[in-house]
Amino acid sequence: MRVTEGIGQSAPRLEDDRHLRGKGEFIADIRLAGMRDLAFVRSPVAHARIRAIRKPAGCETTVFTSHDLVGVQPIVAVSGLPGFKPSVQPVLATEKVRHVGEAIAVCVASSRAEAEDLVAAVEVEFDELPAVVDMRKALTSETRLHDHWDNNVFLETFVQVAAERFDEPAPIVVRRRLRTARQCMSPLEGRGVVATWDRRLEQLLVYTSTQLPHIVRTGLAGCLRFDQARIRVVAPDVGGGFGYKGILLPEEVCAAWLACHLGHPVRWIEDRREQLTANGNCREHDYDIALYAEADGTLIGIDAEAVVDAGAYSAYPFSACLEAAQVASILPGPYAMSAYRCRTFSAATNKPPILPYRGVARSGVCFALEVTLDAVARQAGLEPHEVRLRSLVPAEAMPFENVTGKYFDSGDYQECLRRAIAEIDLPALRKRQVEMTGSLRVGFGCSIFCEQAAHGTSVYAGWGIPMVPGFEQAIARMTPDGGLELRVGIQSHGQGLETTLAQVAHEVLGIPLASIRVVHGDTALTPYSTGTWGSRCMVMAGGAVGTACRELAERIGRIGAHLLQTPAHAVRVGGGIVTGPKGSVNIAEVARTWYLRPQDLPIDVAGGGLEVTAGYRPPRDSGTFSYAAHAVVVSVDTELGEVRIIDYVICEDGGVLINPTIVDGQVIGGTAQGIGTALYEQMAYDNAGQPLGSTLADYILPGATEVPEPRILHMLTPSPLSLFGQKGIGEGGAIGPPAAIANAVNDALAPLGVEITELPITPERILSAILARAA
Repeated sequence: MRVTEGIGQSAPRLEDDRHLRGKGEFIADIRLAGMRDLAFVRSPVAHARIRAIRKPAGCETTVFTSHDLVGVQPIVAVSGLPGFKPSVQPVLATEKVRHVGEAIAVCVASSRAEAEDLVAAVEVEFDELPAVVDMRKALTSETRLHDHWDNNVFLETFVQVAAERFDEPAPIVVRRRLRTARQCMSPLEGRGVVATWDRRLEQLLVYTSTQLPHIVRTGLAGCLRFDQARIRVVAPDVGGGFGYKGILLPEEVCAAWLACHLGHPVRWIEDRREQLTANGNCREHDYDIALYAEADGTLIGIDAEAVVDAGAYSAYPFSACLEAAQVASILPGPYAMSAYRCRTFSAATNKPPILPYRGVARSGVCFALEVTLDAVARQAGLEPHEVRLRSLVPAEAMPFENVTGKYFDSGDYQECLRRAIAEIDLPALRKRQVEMTGSLRVGFGCSIFCEQAAHGTSVYAGWGIPMVPGFEQAIARMTPDGGLELRVGIQSHGQGLETTLAQVAHEVLGIPLASIRVVHGDTALTPYSTGTWGSRCMVMAGGAVGTACRELAERIGRIGAHLLQTPAHAVRVGGGIVTGPKGSVNIAEVARTWYLRPQDLPIDVAGGGLEVTAGYRPPRDSGTFSYAAHAVVVSVDTELGEVRIIDYVICEDGGVLINPTIVDGQVIGGTAQGIGTALYEQMAYDNAGQPLGSTLADYILPGATEVPEPRILHMLTPSPLSLFGQKGIGEGGAIGPPAAIANAVNDALAPLGVEITELPITPERILSAILARAA
């Protein structure tokens, strides 16, 4: 039977029906009897000692400070990397505040408005301290965020290979200082939590908008000193995550404690001002990078120092080490080279903690490397893509272990770049550039990167953080009427996982998608998982579902063989039926027989039943490597500083695509975020550590008019490391745009002798650079 809903098919998303009809259930939709709302007293200053907190008279049972939260432990996210200094993050500030927006007290009332009135009535006295704002200056500042530290560095890392090559003269040496802006992840739905105590089960029930239900349970258990069995975490529909919902929140801990002690449910819904000013940032990097190359542009090596602004605290579970340490390991990108040296610092500053935003570290790394590569191309007198083609790992070298030990599993990086460039018609563009006059200029830029995804035990055990992925598990269970129920510990927050996981099961068993139900996001109903992060779901959970369904197929086959009166080895399961030499039986009939007519089966047939729990871990779990080339044409108005994207081409390789339409959606969504990084998004702070954007009028997100429809080309190189040849691809769209757009802008401005090396590329930044060059 021809499979029409399985792997490789653009099946419509199953979850879209309820969302388009307004039937989704998000945190703010949950209403429990007797529920009261929470609002938090937040610090108005970036760095200060707390002298006193005064509650309004008569509000002792509705306003709570850290002293009231008896038994609650602080959030501590450690790392086993040598030299890492952990921070202690109180769920409500105790002696000190370390960033604007840090929670100091929590107020409980019948509505959010009344709770905010209580917030306004709470008085806090501060002894303000100097704020540490600049990440470079933080390295040598005498002011300490954490008093017992000897500096403001969470972690320093150093990697070098054949670094003696940098002492030798090279035909081309290009050095640049580059910087990316601090950003706020901005999912459509903010964070939120509803907590209640179940008296009958003696269990804490926490509904929260999270990517990591099982990890949140582990973190809550540690902070509350509960057995994990006494906590159930449920993630309902989640309106976007991007890493912003991949941590344990102080607000979750507070809500959980209050639910246990007040005798009624409580709810906190984050508003946009809290999201922008108080609750987590991302992306802020500073690079001092030098590329060494031969006269023809072939790379010899990279010598770099990078600083990542990690904010005030190490966020649980990924810790403050993840971003900067990843910079050191992934900076070489998809290129072959013989020499490498990189030192990185995770700097502590008086800002909210940095979180692993979509494309963790890779967006900044790609920007630093690819912009500097364009400078190499200019010095070598070559087109940008020609320089890249000389050093990209060739297809015949795959699998390839690069200079930092990354294992590239499969692919043709050179062909990917060639296809993207061919779509742009670069010769025609160069001719157009020569003919243009006036203030409007056009430019071409490209970037190429690889995305390590679905990292496993071998990678994260080395990090020594509170979360190490192992075997990903899935439960596959037939229902008596022939349906299939899949239970997975990951959480979908927009990726279409209810559809794609069902497609994997359909590929194995042939059960129609309409008869497959995917259960996720509930620690009581699903097997343990580290959750949804790192583009891992289709590799790990897809592999687990495929493995469980294959084991289930064996049991179905044995029962079906008995019904067909044929040996088990002579039957085949697929397309929704069990087929033997002389006939077939529907899988639904097998299920009905097992559940409803057991008397028709001998005692030795499939005693384990039609429910399977199976685990999956790739034979080599260092991760799959998808990759993509981005090619873009922009116009730049040198009088207004305005940048417009004229054409955008993406050639990507995600291995075997489970659902091509969903892949395209992921790529387009990531590209929109990457355009935001390149041109618009910036959370600036003044010298006192005050955030300068508190609304979406101040913090600019790209909209439909700023994001063109990219042309997407697919290459399908299967990974040898995954069950069906699939690769993780969820983050890739966000990685390439900043570098490609910056290179296009610089190409347009090259006749003026102007080069932009800092993101975002705003009109003010362009005009300032032009004026500075003219001066």
